[in-house]
This record gives sequence, C-alpha cells and structure tokens, in this order.
Amino acid sequence: MTGARISPASPRGFSANVLGIVLAGGEGKRLWPLTADRAKPGVPFGGNYRLIDFVLSNLVNAGLHRICVLTQYKSHSLDRHISTTWRLSSVLGQYITTVPAQQRLGRRWYTGSADAIFQSLNLVYDERPDYIAVFGADHVYRMDPGQMISAHIESGAGVTVAGIRVPRAEAKAFGCIASDESGKITEFLEKPSDPPHVPDDPDVTFASMGNYVFTTEALLDALRVDAEDNDSDHDMGGDIIPQLVGRGEANVYDFADNVVPGATDRDSGYWRDVGTLDAYYEAHTDLVSVHPIFNLYNERWPIRTAMAPLPPAKFVEGGIAQDSIVGAGTIISGAIVRRSVISPNVRIEAGAEVSDSVVLPGTVVRRGAVVRGAILDKNVIIPEGALVGVDLAMDRARYTVSQGGVVVLGKGVTAL
Repeated sequence: MTGARISPASPRGFSANVLGIVLAGGEGKRLWPLTADRAKPGVPFGGNYRLIDFVLSNLVNAGLHRICVLTQYKSHSLDRHISTTWRLSSVLGQYITTVPAQQRLGRRWYTGSADAIFQSLNLVYDERPDYIAVFGADHVYRMDPGQMISAHIESGAGVTVAGIRVPRAEAKAFGCIASDESGKITEFLEKPSDPPHVPDDPDVTFASMGNYVFTTEALLDALRVDAEDNDSDHDMGGDIIPQLVGRGEANVYDFADNVVPGATDRDSGYWRDVGTLDAYYEAHTDLVSVHPIFNLYNERWPIRTAMAPLPPAKFVEGGIAQDSIVGAGTIISGAIVRRSVISPNVRIEAGAEVSDSVVLPGTVVRRGAVVRGAILDKNVIIPEGALVGVDLAMDRARYTVSQGGVVVLGKGVTAL
C-alpha cells in the first residue's frame, strides 16, 4: 500500500508501516468473579497495573504508536483506563483508541475474534498499513514485537505466529504449532491430544501465544473468505491461521529468539496466560520472591500505566510486610503481611494477618482478621476477626474457591 505513515523506530531500530490491533473483547468467564463487573483485559494485576498494560507497553516500547483496541463485554472500566492512561502524541499522529462493537455489517455483535477485525476493517482502510500486528490483551509477559515484525517482513510470509516453547506433555491446553526447520507452519492444532514437537527437540512443542503479524493483503483476503464460510467460528486461531497454513503462507516466530533490553536469565522468556483464577494467582506469586521469575523492575523495558496521586505506603505500630509488594497509599498498622501483593490504597489493621494473597485497591482488612491464600477484589471488607482461607469447607459455602483452593471475594463484597 502507498501513502501510509511510517511508525517511529523502536529502541532496537525497528521501523515499518504497521497498525496494531489488540483483541480485548473476551468475557473471561473462567476469571469470574473478577470479571463480574469488568472485561478480562481490565482486571488489575501486580498492584499498579491492569492486564492490558502489558501488551500495550510491549507495543509502545517497540515503537508501534497507532493501536486500536477492540472491545465488547463490560468494557467501561477498560475504556476509562485506556482513555485516561494511554495518551500518545496526536501532533505526531500517534494514538491508542478503543473501538467497541459497532454493528457495521448488520444487527449483530462480534461472533469471534476474526469477525471483530472483519467488522472493523474501516480502521485498516483509513490507515492503509503494510502490516498488521494482531495481539491478545490478557497475557503477562515482556516482548519486543519489533523483532517479530522484522522477522515477518524478512520471511515474506502472509502471517507469522508467535510460538513459545512448552513441554510437550503440557501443550494439550494450547493451540499448537507444527513447523519445519525453515520455520514454515505445517499444521496449527487447537488443544491436540498428541501435540507436535519442534524440529530440534522431541519433548517440546510450540504453543501459540495469540500474537500474530500479518501482511495486510493476506489478512484481508483470509477475513473475506472466512466471512463467507457459514461453518466457521470466525476465530483467529481456530479459522484464520489454519486457512493461511493450508495455503503455505504461515511461519512461526520462536519467542526464545526475542531479546528484551534489561531482561535477566531468570525472567527472560516469561509468558503467562492468566485465564483462570489459579493462573492469575500463580502469576502474582511469581512477582514476590527475592529474585522474581517475572521482574517488574526492568527500567529498560518498563510496564507502563498511570499512577494515582497517593502518598507512599506506611507501616505503623509494628506493622510489617515480608517478601511482598505493597502499593502506594496503603497503611499496614500493627499487622503482618507475608508473600502477598498488596495494591494501592489498602488498609490492614492491628492484629490482622494477610499471607500468600492478592489484595486489590480499596480493600480493608479489619483488626484481628486472617486472610490466607486468597484474592480480594477491589473495595472488599474483611470484618474484625473474620477468617478467609483458613477453613476451605466453610469458604466454599460462602465464596468462590478455585480448583487449586484459592478463595476469591468479588468486588465490593463484605466477608462473613
């Protein structure tokens, strides 16, 4: 395509005419009750962030500054977060904008991720990009998309799919990629019972990360064919990618080849799908060790967000926090916090104990209460002397308890 603007170069020198599309319309049913009042990409994570901040940070850090975020379900808090946080320079033609379902092609909402893009093709026609980066909105990771885009351009493929190496025995839960030694994808399989292995290791499989780079014409053609197929689920991973694989136009990009500035040997290659309560909880536990598996403190590739105008965290009357993250504005007064992520503006009162837990903003833990192995959503109140996570049989009768035994209290709940 001609006449299109050129995106600014990334810190690694990447420059190309690319439009970013972030798929942020998922319901996140497996994260309920955290998604009872918000879209999955809008779920808070890591104290200061929301899940969508990770993909947007990766794209912006790489120099992609024209990004459309496609939303649908319960998107108000997500829309507000993006509009108040992610402001780029309009003078330079930069933007991050949310695009709700608009029923452009009839009186229907999005029927799948591919249909979401098909119904939003006006964005592509307006921008006339040569390449389109289609990324998911609900994974926790660092990545330089510029390196993947450069590999895609060099390959001449219609689509490049980001693949992460996982043990073959664990790959059944993912979309799996079979490829030859040149990187060409020969099969793309959704949750196969017998996952294919990578060419250089029989015990490892490429799992799809849900991140794709398309040559624009290849994507447009595939979307048009898919839209006319009444038997299609109109899904990017389930329909569009297999279509291009069948044409011999798909390549895999090995996430292990992605070098993020400032990454350490310990956290290099980290990627987590936090689609379940247990995965969400476990990703938080990755943050709080002395040498974390995922390091939030990499200044060379920051995870960006807006910080509320809150005072520093305060510890009074002997209050302590061990092996924990504590957000601004939080007051821990004569209480003990261990191995937990405490978000901004939380109150934990004298004699209370919070351990191995994730506590979201505005929550209050009253005097003498005990919280263990729990996720407390925003503005939860744990009354004086209450017990959460101590007796799982009692908790199951009152709250949501995950398969792994994590007790979850939804937004604004007062514990019993």
